[in-house]
Amino acid sequence: MISPEYFFKALQESEINFYTGVPDSLLKNICAYITDHSSFENNIIAANEGAAVGLATGYYLSTGKIPVYMQNSGLGNAINPLMSLTDKLVYNIPLLLLIGWRGEPGVKDEPQHIKQGQVTIPLLDAMGIKYYILAQEETIFSQQLKDVLNHIQTTKEAVAFIVQKETFANYTLQKAESNQFSLTREEAIQIVASVITKKDIIVSTTGMISRELFEYREMLYQSHENDFLTVGSMGHASQIALGIALQKTDRRVYCFDGDGATLMHMGSLAIIGSIRPANYVHIIFNNGAHDSVGGQPTVGLKIDISKIGQACGYTSTYSISEESSLRDILETMTRISGPILLEIKVKKGARKNLGRPATTPVENKIKLMTLLLK
Repeated sequence: MISPEYFFKALQESEINFYTGVPDSLLKNICAYITDHSSFENNIIAANEGAAVGLATGYYLSTGKIPVYMQNSGLGNAINPLMSLTDKLVYNIPLLLLIGWRGEPGVKDEPQHIKQGQVTIPLLDAMGIKYYILAQEETIFSQQLKDVLNHIQTTKEAVAFIVQKETFANYTLQKAESNQFSLTREEAIQIVASVITKKDIIVSTTGMISRELFEYREMLYQSHENDFLTVGSMGHASQIALGIALQKTDRRVYCFDGDGATLMHMGSLAIIGSIRPANYVHIIFNNGAHDSVGGQPTVGLKIDISKIGQACGYTSTYSISEESSLRDILETMTRISGPILLEIKVKKGARKNLGRPATTPVENKIKLMTLLLK
């Protein structure tokens, strides 16, 4: 394994001091170390990976230095700027990409990572981006870094390090931001789900929210046919829910969203607000963190999500953090038309023994469609 300290200092000695991207489970140890040892302006957690390429480009244009771009297997978000902005046939911007190889062929992983893992290297080949599988021995990594920097300095092109599972040694984030909210996300999910009728549909976002909703149904021996668990495609659950709501106007459709997912594709709020589906309810569980990938902070608690929803055209918006207020708002919401946005501010973290959905994504899809197409 590579010590996060060793990796960080090796880059620092090469005058690489700027980091931006979206946290990834395979990079959480190095992300945590960078957070603890970099200033805020030199370690920016972007809204999405494509935006991080833009940030890194701006940094290079204004400093002439090589930026580091961290991303998870959401490489797809970055393809457009990598092809139409930084490529050698356009602006020829050098980047050092650090890509977590979730879904690596031959390594057991979650269904949403499998395809991305299969095509990660073919995608880089197709884009003409040179890559190295990051060595797990520090001395070999040091030589790789020399080769990478030489290539970047010679060609001004992007180069990628592909990071396998357990490449970085453990490191615990010291600068973790905390909040004092009384509700856990799981408690809030259970309260909301408990008042939703058997006719209503829930589309839940990727990560902990879908896992906690699945376990709630299991705990009560309930069917999962009313739920679409969006295990991948972070940030798109709200549009999946919108697509259902527009076709099934006799049902209320709830989107269970997270702050990180909402921020990733915030323009979707404007589309929902402009179309104004009366049967749409957008619940955003906001703990100010990317909980599923190490608890790295988002800006979710530093912005006014309910006012953003109001400005985007939602008919009613609310922001609460107490159980009593949540129950009151849920009762009020039964009497008003949507689109409604409800932000619930919750604690960070999840219980240690939280399981994963026992059904496959295809099984989940079939159950929901069987219900909707009756």
